[in-house]
Amino acid sequence: MTGMRTALRALATAAAVTALLATAGLSPASVSPAAAQVRPGSASADARSEPKAPDGFVALRSVDPTIIQEMRYTTAHTFLGERVDGYRQPVCILTRPAARALHLAQKRLLRQGYALKVYDCYRPQRAVDHFVRWAKDLDDQSMKGEFYPLVDKSRLFEDGYIAEKSGHSRGSTVDLTLVRLPALPTRPYRPGERLTPCFAPKDERFPDNSVDMGTGYDCFDTLSHTDDPRIQGVQRANRQFLKRTLTEVGFVNLPEEWWHFTHKPELFPDTYFDFPVDRRAVAGR
Repeated sequence: MTGMRTALRALATAAAVTALLATAGLSPASVSPAAAQVRPGSASADARSEPKAPDGFVALRSVDPTIIQEMRYTTAHTFLGERVDGYRQPVCILTRPAARALHLAQKRLLRQGYALKVYDCYRPQRAVDHFVRWAKDLDDQSMKGEFYPLVDKSRLFEDGYIAEKSGHSRGSTVDLTLVRLPALPTRPYRPGERLTPCFAPKDERFPDNSVDMGTGYDCFDTLSHTDDPRIQGVQRANRQFLKRTLTEVGFVNLPEEWWHFTHKPELFPDTYFDFPVDRRAVAGR
């Protein structure tokens, strides 16, 4: 009797599988027993074989969940016009000292009615390689109208906008801005929408809930230089406020980019990592 029940269950299971395959337009004969297993080239196998972040890295949200995260490179709203290689999830990963320093800055800002917003944190080397491939493809200029309207793409390396290595890959560098509280929502970018130069007046640029810094993020233009003399008034004051706040907790600004800061001393000053931007890379941290 037990054997009969077992056989009936097996037949029912087989029938259910056959029905599922038929729904998908497949037949049992078209699926080998190995198809249900993880193959070396599959996404699941790749995820398991990916390197993890060293112990010195953490997810920023575990250190300070109040810092706003708008991880641009997981979206198509980039100077490439597509998601960047290595950015699997919109999570900010940093070295622990850098994350703790941002937490200190955030506590001070919250008391003044502001919050930090990060655009990019740790950046895998494969993402930098993606930037380099894109920069060498002079035919791809789909996002020129917003991110580099006045720069000839053939000069991106020479002018220092693109390089084969990035401090972001060492884990202590972050791209960020300030948001006046309460933070307004930012609408998502719609691929193919009309582009406006990143240095246009704030109410004409792509909408961002940050304070006015004179240019948008990742603007390939000398107006992005932190102390460019053409940036005056409220815009200059906002840049100086951001720079002063972060300098007080150990960050150093890159003069060519008002949004770019590196925490010193760096935990990994000579290592360029390539683990993916993924919560699993810092699971439990």
